[in-house]
Amino acid sequence: MINRLLFILFFFFSLVAKAQTTTDSLKAPAPDTAAIRRDSIALVKLQEKERQQQEQVSKWALYPFTKNPLYRFDNPVAAVAQKRVFQGKEGLFYVAIGLIIFFALLKNNFSKYLQDLFRLFFRSTLKQRQIKDQLMEAPLPSLLFNLIFFISGALFLNLIFQHFQLGGGFNFWLLLLYSVVGLAAIYFVKFVSLKLCGWLFRLSEATGAYSFIVFTSNKIVGIALLPFIVLLSFTNGMLYQVSLNLSIIIVALLFAYRFFLSYVAVHKQVRIDFFHFILYLLAFEIAPLLLINKALLDFLR
Repeated sequence: MINRLLFILFFFFSLVAKAQTTTDSLKAPAPDTAAIRRDSIALVKLQEKERQQQEQVSKWALYPFTKNPLYRFDNPVAAVAQKRVFQGKEGLFYVAIGLIIFFALLKNNFSKYLQDLFRLFFRSTLKQRQIKDQLMEAPLPSLLFNLIFFISGALFLNLIFQHFQLGGGFNFWLLLLYSVVGLAAIYFVKFVSLKLCGWLFRLSEATGAYSFIVFTSNKIVGIALLPFIVLLSFTNGMLYQVSLNLSIIIVALLFAYRFFLSYVAVHKQVRIDFFHFILYLLAFEIAPLLLINKALLDFLR
């Protein structure tokens, strides 16, 4: 009786499982054979079109090797290379290398000017008046080294913007062009303003000395930024962070040293107190920088 009961139960569960399988197969949606056929036809057409294009390219590419009366190859094969799209830092690499090569050319052609520039800025010689006159009588190297400052300064600013995720909505090279033009415009306005103030207040010699120190320090800053541009462009991790912090510190120290030299130069021409000089720096140096910084943040965000 137990064997018969087990046989009946096994037979019953087999029927139930078969019925469930049949029901699931009936409920399952039938595959869209028409859509599959259309996709297959489209794929075949696309492959045929690519094959014809490759044959056409191969025909013209192999023509000089198969129809040339002077030489001929048997069964040449033409390989069609796919176009490569580079998304690395090739453009930034070429700009940085070009800037360094440009500086090297200036150093080789105007080595005396560059040597005098550093000697005068860091006060390493007693013949300062003579060296200053020599530098002022060389307008071409002065213009070219100012150009290095504008380009390297703009490139450094762009890398700083990139680090702080500013200006993401702008193309990098367009933003670089804006930065170069902006720096040139700022210092052009500064130069004209100083000349105008010197003419109005009869302090042309003092404003001239101040302008000379400003643009001399700019040349030094532009040269000092060159190695940091390379490091900030192609490094990461700890080395990148150290380079970023060190570059900001060096630029800040050079500008602070420029303010000291400016006070010394102006104090020789005009009897001005240190307190009044600080007021001038706050009103005509620091405040405009803060306003420009605020405008840049609003523009780049």
